[in-house]
Amino acid sequence: MGRRHRASVREIQPDPHYNSTLVAKFINNLMWAGKKTVAQKIFYEALEIIERKMKEDAYTVFERAFNNVRPVLEVRPRRVGGSTYQVPMEVRFKRRQSLAIKWIIRAARSRSEYRMSERLANELLDAVRNQGAACKKKEETHKMAEANRAFAHFRW
Repeated sequence: MGRRHRASVREIQPDPHYNSTLVAKFINNLMWAGKKTVAQKIFYEALEIIERKMKEDAYTVFERAFNNVRPVLEVRPRRVGGSTYQVPMEVRFKRRQSLAIKWIIRAARSRSEYRMSERLANELLDAVRNQGAACKKKEETHKMAEANRAFAHFRW
């Protein structure tokens, strides 16, 4: 790991349909083997399914689901003396975003529906209701941080 320079942050172009960088990041994470059009098709089909089921704007439902999955706290290992402590820390905004995206996609991929667009739509609908594997992952992370609150004074 080089210590000379900070990695430059690449600017992501917003997606053409919703003009949102969040959707563009989500699609980029959903993409497999460089097949971006396939990932876009899956994502937009999932939003169509959500619109049919919820009968409201799919993008706002997606944002609500996304905000329900974003973690606030996480534990990070800190070596103090001879032992390693799990220290609860607040999560930076960009890391919150990327963790939520990864958790939603991983949870959708592990579901048992036939098509990926259906899996993603159902996972997002579960996230809106604070259910599903992605929300469970967030709650586990928060519980870990709460359980290790005694080590919060090691934060620096």
